[in-house]
Amino acid sequence: MAAVVVLAVAAQGEVGNQQRAMSRLDQLEAFLKEDPTDSFLQFALGSEFAKLGNLEKAIEVFEGLRQSDPAYVGLYLHLGNYLAASGRTDKAISVYRDGVAMATLLSDLHARSELQSALLEAETSGDL
Repeated sequence: MAAVVVLAVAAQGEVGNQQRAMSRLDQLEAFLKEDPTDSFLQFALGSEFAKLGNLEKAIEVFEGLRQSDPAYVGLYLHLGNYLAASGRTDKAISVYRDGVAMATLLSDLHARSELQSALLEAETSGDL
């Protein structure tokens, strides 16, 4: 009986987490309706989709952000990671390379270093 209660409580917690996540999605989408050009909100929306396990939607949002604000350098690592996780390593490598170039252009050494590491890992992962 105790195990049933524990499972029921765990299930309620999961439902609560999903409701909060949907609430965050709803909030982000509402904010974006007010200002669809806000790069931070677009990034947050894509990240929320990824957190919910919807990598395809996250990739779609990040690709849109890449088109509208290519200087938003934080998107490249995440977009590349989501592409790699969905089996599109060649596309991820291209995104990482573009991110390294953008980070270099913007003199963002930290982002460049992270992107170079991800690029190296993606390029060598098939050689193992």
